[in-house]
Amino acid sequence: MKKMLVLPLLLCVVTLFSQNEKQDEIMLAKIRDEGLNRSQVMDIAFYLTDANGPRLMQSPGYFKAANWAKTKLTSWGLQHVALEPWGQWGKGWELERFYFALTAPYYKPLIGFPKTFSTGTHGPEHAPVVLLNATDSTGLLAYKGKLRNKIVLLVRNDSLPLGFGPDANRYTDEQLKELAAYDPRAGVSRASAVKNEPVIRLLTAAELLKMAKDFAREEGALCMLSTSTRNSDGTVFVQNGTAYSPETPETFNDVAVSYEDYMTIQRLLQHKIPVEIDLEIKTKIYAEDQQGYNVIGEIPGRDKKLKDQLVMIGGHLDSWQGATGATDNAAGSAVMMEVMRILKTVGFKPRRSIRIALWGGEETGLHGSENYVRNHFMDTTTRKYNAAGDELSLYLNLDNGTGKIRGIYLQGNEAAKPVFQKWFEPFHDLGAGTLTLRNTGGTDFLSFDAIGLPGFQFIQDPMEYGSRTHHSNMDTYDHLSAEDLKQASTIIASFVYDAAQAEEKVPRKN
Repeated sequence: MKKMLVLPLLLCVVTLFSQNEKQDEIMLAKIRDEGLNRSQVMDIAFYLTDANGPRLMQSPGYFKAANWAKTKLTSWGLQHVALEPWGQWGKGWELERFYFALTAPYYKPLIGFPKTFSTGTHGPEHAPVVLLNATDSTGLLAYKGKLRNKIVLLVRNDSLPLGFGPDANRYTDEQLKELAAYDPRAGVSRASAVKNEPVIRLLTAAELLKMAKDFAREEGALCMLSTSTRNSDGTVFVQNGTAYSPETPETFNDVAVSYEDYMTIQRLLQHKIPVEIDLEIKTKIYAEDQQGYNVIGEIPGRDKKLKDQLVMIGGHLDSWQGATGATDNAAGSAVMMEVMRILKTVGFKPRRSIRIALWGGEETGLHGSENYVRNHFMDTTTRKYNAAGDELSLYLNLDNGTGKIRGIYLQGNEAAKPVFQKWFEPFHDLGAGTLTLRNTGGTDFLSFDAIGLPGFQFIQDPMEYGSRTHHSNMDTYDHLSAEDLKQASTIIASFVYDAAQAEEKVPRKN
């Protein structure tokens, strides 16, 4: 009797497996169709950039974008959508007005942008410019008593390299093969050590600039100008003028200037031709609410056994102040919102819960994601994940610009390699599939990886990210690639489907 039941039972299992596989194929086809043919990712990006302005953490632009995202996620049917506080952040800052022009020996509008927490001027100011020809603190002492109400800059001894290479590029097949072949056990090569040497020289220059800035502030100077050889062709890379602090002390006026304008001023002064500048900076500090916030939303799981387990996706919402933060990181935030829209639109009912997080405070040290992980997933005694963290299957992050997905950084997690290999198979035709054990860094998945949770960042084509848009005044909507963002949204939506439906969680690293 028992032997007679074996064949029907096997047929039942095979039939059920085939049905599930067929259901997966149908749903993944729907996801691909929706993501590639009816995408809303560029419309989402518009509202995160042009419609709301720069999203400097704790600024009005950040809260406008965060509340817009909250409303949009709610309208799609997500649950538990909120601006979730994660702890003390500090004050906010906003630029309200800026005017900057050479007035002697002739008139010329100057290209520049105040760094964050510049204090502002007392209305329009007219000031002479002083060139500090110093290489250490002793050289600066020669200017003691000479800088009050002056605009100052530090002499530079470099020159602008001509741009023979393209601003934008994609990974070549050879570069992707090199990533895939990476062996973490091979050790650090001499080439890698040589690449690190310029960091030491840049650090020395940065220390000298900080020393000169502190000296100018103490001497009562009106403003400090700074630049680099990257600040060319109308692009100015501008970030903060002071280290992050919850208290955010009173600082100084610090203006990042285009290299060409900076060197024009320097050459004039070196030739004993006086230079004068008109300057007005109006800023505002926001100190009422100093809590940090992330935007959180969820699609609840439906499986009795798996609904308490979690698949998370995210990207950081905050940006710097020089532009509207399109590639860094409205692109990642828009893609992750589009992922949730796609999944709701195709009627996906996940086994595991799916949660999106748009992080705050990433640009000054991953504060939003670190605090979220600490508040939700960390055992503060062992500094490893707790029982809630054990319920997390994986976290997927997007924060390397507008370029399409080419693969994923496994962060040394060899056990996860077969999982991602399978998930990438339907997307080889879209140029994606490279798996590398190499680590990457600088963004929010590190907060998960640091306590042993599986957090991953995708490999993306560089495009103009390092050359033109990252932290610059050119990081605007016009530098987004619609087709690339559609591809990324589709792939991540499919990965979320796979992770939410799988029988097992994504493996942890040993």
